[in-house]
Amino acid sequence: MSLITPSHIQLNEEGRLKHFLTTEGLSKPLLTEILDTADSFISTQERSVKTVPLLRGKTVVNLFFENSTRTRSTFELAAKRLSANILNLDIARSATSKGETLMDTLWNLESMYSDMFVVRHADSGAAHFIAQHITPNVAVINAGDGRHAHPTQAMLDMLTIRREKGPFENLTVAIVGDILHSRVARSQIYALKTLGSTDIRVIGPNTLIPKDIESLGVRAFNNMAQGLKGVDVVIMLRLQKERMQAALLPSEAEYYRLFGLSTDKLALANPGAIVMHPGPINRGVEIESAVADGPQSVILKQVSNGIPMRMAVMAMAMGGQNQTRQEEG
Repeated sequence: MSLITPSHIQLNEEGRLKHFLTTEGLSKPLLTEILDTADSFISTQERSVKTVPLLRGKTVVNLFFENSTRTRSTFELAAKRLSANILNLDIARSATSKGETLMDTLWNLESMYSDMFVVRHADSGAAHFIAQHITPNVAVINAGDGRHAHPTQAMLDMLTIRREKGPFENLTVAIVGDILHSRVARSQIYALKTLGSTDIRVIGPNTLIPKDIESLGVRAFNNMAQGLKGVDVVIMLRLQKERMQAALLPSEAEYYRLFGLSTDKLALANPGAIVMHPGPINRGVEIESAVADGPQSVILKQVSNGIPMRMAVMAMAMGGQNQTRQEEG
């Protein structure tokens, strides 16, 4: 199921994070450290002065080759709260749209003494490619690539789950919807497995579930009533209509009837089960408004947790880069 083989390029020689490209292949202690670091930043969000000086003097470049206002804005806020300088590159108007190659653009940005690239790209493996070809002194954070990975979204989801439900070992988690096209689902599965979840379920129509999904140690269901029984966490996914290349669904109405999360379907899960969605929500397609806005929904908490999680990843990656620079020096 993994399209890109994870490698040691995410870590420096001391095993510290220097890039964050995927949750696949990272250890439980390292994922736990990311969660703990994000937890430590949550309290700063409630202060009148929300900034900390960890990245003061550093330059972070947002390289969004694919649009995502929510993800880019949370990375920008996270960088500002770490006291970094921010450059948002308008790809549509940049030199890459005028014939300059991607690497030429990156090398020019390197020459401006950038310290971190936050990359979102429609092609799977783009962030890995950039991390392998730029100077070792620049950290790369994957903000979503093709159908491959969206590691910071997965980790903010893990942070939300841990804060709401406690240890992962005791939880049954269901991921519902378009598994086939979802980079978030892949990153969530790898993170959940590493953090100790033993009962992970994916629910959706056959056309939207990869055929080899069970090789990851998850169970696949085509029936909501069966899949939601006894679940503690329900993660709804957005229909990835822009990444569908064929008519994989009869209609949105039929999809909602069978796989949309309504109040009645949620009642099949355990009492106290939480409802999550990475956003943006298609109400009446993936989820009923009464559920999205209801007492079991933690969707807005996911949004809030996005900033401290991205602060944690950026701070840790920069720390790993600084250690690399000291060793090279």
